[in-house]
Amino acid sequence: MPGKMVYKDKDAFLEGLRTAVRDGVPPDRIRTITPFDVPEAERILSRGRSKVRFFALLGAASGTAAGFAFTILTSLSWPLIVGGKPIVSIPPFIIIAFALTILFGALSTFAGFLLLAGLPSPRAIRSDEDHGNRFVILVEEEEPR
Repeated sequence: MPGKMVYKDKDAFLEGLRTAVRDGVPPDRIRTITPFDVPEAERILSRGRSKVRFFALLGAASGTAAGFAFTILTSLSWPLIVGGKPIVSIPPFIIIAFALTILFGALSTFAGFLLLAGLPSPRAIRSDEDHGNRFVILVEEEEPR
């Protein structure tokens, strides 16, 4: 069923999308182009949860580890004994670790978003054809195995 289906109104588009899914077309092979956001289409395709959250978790964990490693190694390299406190004192290092957790988490989430969305690619942002105010369902061909 590869090809392009163009609809003038939203209801016909949603029915065409339901029919494509009912006929067994995998949702990852279906691409839709709509003149405005259609949340019902996302529900019909139900692609599952995004994998961006794994990038956020990995980035945040690496930020925490980098924050503690940076501060501990710096304190051990240049030991300053102040008021009889230990050289490696965790409470003041938490602030740096927290800041790097947020920074690394945000940057890796953004990088994961760009990677999973296929950006920056002009093809992913805008289609080759102009469909105006029409609803389009593109079914990609199955790749040979």
